[in-house]
Amino acid sequence: QVQLVESGGGLVQAGGSLRLSCAASASIIRATTMAWYRQAPGKQREMVTTFTRGGGTDYADSVKGRFTISRDNAKNTVYLQMASLKPEDTADYFCNARAVTPPTGTMRDFWGQGTRVTVSS
Repeated sequence: QVQLVESGGGLVQAGGSLRLSCAASASIIRATTMAWYRQAPGKQREMVTTFTRGGGTDYADSVKGRFTISRDNAKNTVYLQMASLKPEDTADYFCNARAVTPPTGTMRDFWGQGTRVTVSS
């Protein structure tokens, strides 16, 4: 079982910055994709950003130009750098890993417990 642990959430003022971390228990280079999702109260979970299968990145339109996903393969850690934060960014943020799991070769999604980000106005 792959374990993901998010950290770095907190309370920030609008316009501020915050960096989230996702520490994985397995090598992230083996993952098909790594991504960040978020879920605001009363809303469904949505993708924020992801590393794609081709090695590129995708961002939700709402965060383009403000958020940046990065990784440190040696530390098995994925980061989400958030800048110019807005109150509408307030949500629980979740790390996601999609990987082929042995012995059946089945694609599975793994999720962290989430870290809360609150942006005040």
